[in-house]
Formats: sequence, C-alpha cells, structure tokens
Amino acid sequence: MRVDFTSQEFFRNPAASIERLRARGPVIETRFPIVGKVWLTTTHDAAARVLKDSTMFTLRKDGSPAGLRWWMPSFVRALANNMLTVDEPDHTRLREIVDEAFRRRAVLDMQPHIRAIADQLAEELFADGSPADLVKRYARILPLAVICELLGLPPSDRPKFIAWANTVARLTGAAGVLRMIRGLWWIKRYFEERLRLAREHGGEGLIADLVRVEMEGGRISADEMVSMLFLLLGAGSETTTHLISGSVYELIRNPALRNWLEEDWSRAGLAIEEFLRFLSAVQVTKPRFVREDTELGGVRLKKGDKIMAMLAAANMDPQANEHPERLDLERRPNRHISFGTGIHFCLGHQLARIEGICALQALFTRWPRLRLAVAPDQIRWRKRPGLRSIEKLPVVEGR
Repeated sequence: MRVDFTSQEFFRNPAASIERLRARGPVIETRFPIVGKVWLTTTHDAAARVLKDSTMFTLRKDGSPAGLRWWMPSFVRALANNMLTVDEPDHTRLREIVDEAFRRRAVLDMQPHIRAIADQLAEELFADGSPADLVKRYARILPLAVICELLGLPPSDRPKFIAWANTVARLTGAAGVLRMIRGLWWIKRYFEERLRLAREHGGEGLIADLVRVEMEGGRISADEMVSMLFLLLGAGSETTTHLISGSVYELIRNPALRNWLEEDWSRAGLAIEEFLRFLSAVQVTKPRFVREDTELGGVRLKKGDKIMAMLAAANMDPQANEHPERLDLERRPNRHISFGTGIHFCLGHQLARIEGICALQALFTRWPRLRLAVAPDQIRWRKRPGLRSIEKLPVVEGR
C-alpha cells in the first residue's frame, strides 16, 4: 500500500492513513519524499525506542547529518550541523549552553509579555481588512516575535524574518528548494553579522550569551554558533505556528469544544496537550541510521538502514491513547510524544505550550465569535512532507 505523505487526503485525516499503515506492522518499509527508501515506525513503543536508543540509532553517517544530499552546498551542511543532528557527547555540550534560557521558570516569567504580544496581534488581526489570514497575520508572527526577542534581535529586523518564514513555508518542488537555499545563505550571513556586532559591542539575549561562552572558553565553534541560532529561530517558530493555526481551526469547527474552553481558561493547558497530540505538526523525526543489525517490532533491520520515528503514528496509537482519532480536550492521561523523547526532547517545549495558551486566550477573548470565511473543506495544507501545516486560514469577525 502506497501512502502519499503530501496529499490533502493524508493531511486532512492522518488518523485513517496511519491506521492502514499500522495494520502492516509496527515498523514498515516505505518511500518518503526527499528521504527515499526508509523504515518507518507506526507505534508509540517503536518510535520511543528509536528516539531513546542512540547507541543503536544514530543521526550521523560518516560524520554528516542523515538527511543531507550530495548536491547541497557546504553552507547548508554547516547549518544542519546542530544539536538536533548530533549524538553524544556533542549534543549535551551544545544543549547545556542554551538550556538555562528555556527552563520552566525562565519561560513562565515571560508569560505576561507573551500574552501582551498576543493581545496586540489579536487587536490588529483585521487591520488590513476582513477576511484575514490567521496564519499570516497571527500564528506566524507571535512565535517569531518571541524567539527574536529571546535571541536579542532588533524589532526592526522582524519583517525580514517574517518574509524568510513565508519563503520556507512555500518549500515545495525544485523551485522551492532553490528559494530555501537562497534564504539559508541570507540567514547565515545575517547571523554572522549579528555575532560580529555582539563580539564588538556586547548586548542582551542568546546571541550575546553565545558570544560570552565563546570568549570564556570556546565550548562552541563559530560555525556551531550560527547553526545554533538557525535551529533556535526555525524550531522556535515554525512548529508553534502550526500548533496555533491548527488549534484555532479545530476550535472554530467544533463550537462545543470552544465553548468548553471559553467557560474556563484554566483548562487551556490541558487543551494544548491534546492539540499537540491530535495535530502532530511534526509528523516524523529526522532519519537515523541503524548502527548494527538488530530487530525492532519483529522486523530485522540491517546496519546502514535508514529509519524514521513517526510521531503522528505514535500519538495515534490506541495502545498509548484510547480512541486516538477523537479530539478530547479533557484527555487524561495524554501520552503524546510531539516533543520527541530521549536526549533530543524538545528544548522549547515549555515555550511552545505557553505561546499556544496565550495565543488561544488572546484571540478568542478579543474575537469571541471568530469564524471561518470559507467552508472547512476548502482549507488546504501545505505539501510539506513530514510537517502538517495549514496553508491559509481565512477568518472573519462573526456575529
């Protein structure tokens, strides 16, 4: 059975396709766009083992990240060489440098400011007219604004990153790849300049923090600093954009769930956990290589085989979550692994959760009768393999 991982059918109802995949077994062989021939996990347990067992499943092959292609420019390889694509001990060395900024207490201290940004964006949602594209005017801008502040980037540069994020979002086909490469070159040069300025003049934010670490003992190289900033900017904004837009879409489509949430906003934390599971914005992890012949889920894997953990399938596994095809905002327990597991568990998980909560509360407090400007079946998802992202979400004020 072939599954088109970029089709509207798959993105509109992933649970149905995932159920058919799982029927073939906990680990199946398939072809995935760009990656090619690869093993794919379809259960919670199989995904967790791949993500936790870095002695058997490595992100590197001959020193390079698993997903790279021979034709990619060297600067793309340099950007891809970050803590998300390295094994121990480099992973811990790099993660410890930025870990403090993302700890729970630090992020909780940011919550009032994040809410203030969300309130302002909600207020300006229809400033350019109605209907408004909620992805472009709200869901993309909020996490980008927050991560830019964390990094210490000037607010005047924010439109550049919004334009860059829009370019990355259109990554489909050969032309999209070329646009992405041009964008990566620009962002690499930009970060190199910001680091140079921080070395000369100091400053606030993570860029200045990285420079201080570099000056104090050199636990991080110049290339690693640029790739770290690139990772934080991308991972710190892209997936949260899709969490916000997907959550709004589901609440507008399900008035009963929306009413339940608006009755008591203290429930928002519980709701966000379910949106993280149900939406599974990041559908699959980066490919890993099998270090030695082994068995997983009754399947023999050979040394050198590629394997990906399918997070969406893990989250839809009935062995982990009862009736996983249902969107249940009161779900307890919720055994999702949308932030991964093991040493690569998402650094920004607390930040994403708080941004999601603030985004929903600010939006529906300001626009309590917000509704779609089109029929739900007209909403389309971007043809990005491995990422479930709504293309546009036109909304109106409602009456």
